[in-house]
Amino acid sequence: MKEKLFRAIDDRRDDLVALTADLIRFPTINPPGEAYTPCAEYIGDRLKKSGFGVEYVRGVGTPGDTDRYPRTNVTARFDGRSPGPTVHFNSHIDVVEAGDGWTVDPFAGTVKDGRVYGRGACDMKGGLAASIIAVEAFMAVFPDFPGAIEISGTVDEESGGYGGVAYLAEKGYFSKPRVDHVIIPEPLNKDRICLGHRGVWWAEIETRGSIAHGSMPFLGDSAIRHMSAVLAAFEDELFPALDRKQTKMPVVPEGARRSTMNINSIHGGQTEDFRPGLPAPNVPDSCRTVIDRRFLLEESIDDVKAEVTSILDRLKSERPKFDYSINDLFEVQPNMTDRDAPVVTAVAEGIREIFGKEPDYVISPGTYDQKHVARIGHLFDCIAYGPGILDLAHRPDEWVGIDDMVESAKVMAIGLDVLLRGAGRS
Repeated sequence: MKEKLFRAIDDRRDDLVALTADLIRFPTINPPGEAYTPCAEYIGDRLKKSGFGVEYVRGVGTPGDTDRYPRTNVTARFDGRSPGPTVHFNSHIDVVEAGDGWTVDPFAGTVKDGRVYGRGACDMKGGLAASIIAVEAFMAVFPDFPGAIEISGTVDEESGGYGGVAYLAEKGYFSKPRVDHVIIPEPLNKDRICLGHRGVWWAEIETRGSIAHGSMPFLGDSAIRHMSAVLAAFEDELFPALDRKQTKMPVVPEGARRSTMNINSIHGGQTEDFRPGLPAPNVPDSCRTVIDRRFLLEESIDDVKAEVTSILDRLKSERPKFDYSINDLFEVQPNMTDRDAPVVTAVAEGIREIFGKEPDYVISPGTYDQKHVARIGHLFDCIAYGPGILDLAHRPDEWVGIDDMVESAKVMAIGLDVLLRGAGRS
């Protein structure tokens, strides 16, 4: 029966390529959220033809949702012939901007040299297409399967997922008893299972001063100079301390197996809207920086925040006129699914079957929508598995390999077989 399943997927190879190219041709750029509705409807129309019940759910009131740019999600469900668990494949349909440096049209869905090129090919429309093909082949070969299969195309993952998976999770779409197992076809390489991700804390720090004439800065107080003291303390104290923290989580790449912090942006003083004229001679009374702190399973969010605020409080006590405020923007706890969880063992069996090797178990350096499945849906049998090379995501000439998609579809189909029919279990 496995050979029959594999043949069913091989027979759909051209369909898989065409489906991937079609999905790429929807320029679902986020921000602002272009073409979400027509892309969702294309997916829904496809799944209706396979017998799925289809629902469109708009993330009303979520960041960026407007009548011009509605946060339109599609979710589809097919109930089998008898009761059983539900397996849900979730893919985000939004992509980042194309940027410069392309040698092909980023939204043409170009097929050449065994690859499909375009923005979102790897991250993650190739994975979405592979999951649809896997499901359709499985249903054709095993029409009497028990349980249920769901497929969703959701929005805004690239900007936090609030109009997509987070919104649906709040509505019960990613919780038991509706769903038991979730596979997110993110591009983590076809022989890897991604168990979760590091934690993240974004915050904005503002230092304050007082405005004065630039020819007499001694009459004012420069907020930028105060921020420079903050950054110097980070360089001298915080960054070396973070670099010494290591994790047992199998994070890839190797450099992400430690705590990290990125300075996202700095804004201080006068804006550049004076150009092409000259700036006014002012001492800046405000300077803001946004930090992006990634942390490990071994760390608590309270300790992560305290490392920063302790430096700021010390500067306030030591530096004349120093004052600051800090505003939390975003925080997510680290997440790691157990290796012996049902969805992990099912997909691992598929990798062994297709590639003749044990899967690599990895953790993503950044977050993805698994965070909402766990945090809001309280569903922990969730992984990321899909075709595509992570290093190609968001880059010019992004591509996904056709053979990789076919092989990943076979892995997904075996995973379905294990989870729904119990195939391969002793």
